[in-house]
Amino acid sequence: MASKATESKRLLSHVIADWAAGLKYEHLSPEAIQAAKLFWFDSIGCALGGSQQDDAKILLKHYRAMGGGDGKGTAFVSGFKTNPVDAAFLNGHMIRAMDYNDIYWKADPCHPSDLIAAPLALCESEGLSGKDLILATIIAYEIEMRLCEIGRPGVREYGWHHATLSAFAAPVAAGRVLNLTTDQVVSAIGISAARTFCPGAVTAGKLTNMKNTVDPWAGRMGAESALLAREGFSGPEHIIDGKEGLFAVFHHVQYKGQPATFDGEALVADLPNSTKSHYRILDCGMKSFPIEALSHAPLTAMMKTIKEHQIKADDVKEIKVEVIARAADILGDPHKYRPDSKETADHSLPYCMAAGLVDGMVTPLQFKEERVLDKALIPIMDKVKVVANEEFEALFPKFQPSRVTITTNDGKSHSTRVDVPKGDPRDPMTEEEIAVKFTALGGDVIGKDQCEKLQKFIMSIETAKNLGELFELTTAR
Repeated sequence: MASKATESKRLLSHVIADWAAGLKYEHLSPEAIQAAKLFWFDSIGCALGGSQQDDAKILLKHYRAMGGGDGKGTAFVSGFKTNPVDAAFLNGHMIRAMDYNDIYWKADPCHPSDLIAAPLALCESEGLSGKDLILATIIAYEIEMRLCEIGRPGVREYGWHHATLSAFAAPVAAGRVLNLTTDQVVSAIGISAARTFCPGAVTAGKLTNMKNTVDPWAGRMGAESALLAREGFSGPEHIIDGKEGLFAVFHHVQYKGQPATFDGEALVADLPNSTKSHYRILDCGMKSFPIEALSHAPLTAMMKTIKEHQIKADDVKEIKVEVIARAADILGDPHKYRPDSKETADHSLPYCMAAGLVDGMVTPLQFKEERVLDKALIPIMDKVKVVANEEFEALFPKFQPSRVTITTNDGKSHSTRVDVPKGDPRDPMTEEEIAVKFTALGGDVIGKDQCEKLQKFIMSIETAKNLGELFELTTAR
């Protein structure tokens, strides 16, 4: 380790790589280990449900046609054998496919579980243990979440997608699985990030299959970059804070009259290294609805209101939804009032509110094609008015405030405000609640017996010498 005097001058990729290469399972806190297991439980449930989505089926068909069948990596559900890079991508996409996996939102949003299929694929192909997977998982969460905190403002504010940042975190976790040296991890970061800058078009306006694919692609790049670095392939060490790296490129962007900046010191300050440290994974949230994260607070508020006052769809004259400006922009633009795909519907506040009001729930069933295209919901969607609230803006991202006011045909108004949606670390989902979600997603895919066995395996994964049983249990019989 360099002295304090020279350390501040070291490129950030070296500081991160040094930390990741030196962190061991014995350094992890019991709370972080438990959180990693719960996030794996949630993520594999999401993957089981995600395997049934059309885009996941297209990708599996494509990779079958591209070859494989005898590799050291396994795809969930189908059991398709392939190389670990393709397995990382297929499994990462399944975790992401329903937009039902975890969420962290500071200056930028992220879904750290989009990246963990890469360390899993490498653990499988290298014959490593559950402890190796937990360590890499906690590293993925740590770096991904820190990257989302340091933008001033976040990259989302000037038109880039957070998969841009994921490409810097994914190779760190993958590199740790492969036990790379500090210099090899530095190269892996450079290889991966050099290829994976992603414009925000994938989540703007009309959405396509790429919305759920760009982050898993960054995970895939992490796996491939780590494997290449192990063989001696090099990548730019200055990709974060050096000449024409991430910080320099975005510094050219003007935002509200000021150049965009990053807090590089915060990226590496107090990196956790002992059982007493605070690990970022404890600050990440889960989704109790299969929808875009900023929809959770308003939907929670509406569901509370209609339950408390026993309001029926026919009673409603208007639903006014007050949210922060970016939520209004992402979730309430004109395209979102006429969704024609699952991808647009789960990012449409009018659709989610209308479906929740009429059906009394918002589950994966509400995003089946026939429901999304049901014209009976159009008049209800048109009653939803999405409004940006300046007062709420100042409270974000510490809180995700939303106020829903339902005006009924008899002229009465009922308001509910929610600041912290269910699944936030301040109101976390319990193992039992995750199990309900898991079985709802996986019960019809692999059977309820296998769901229960998977829960037991995942929640004691630190005792597993290898991960063969995990792939047996995630394969449909």
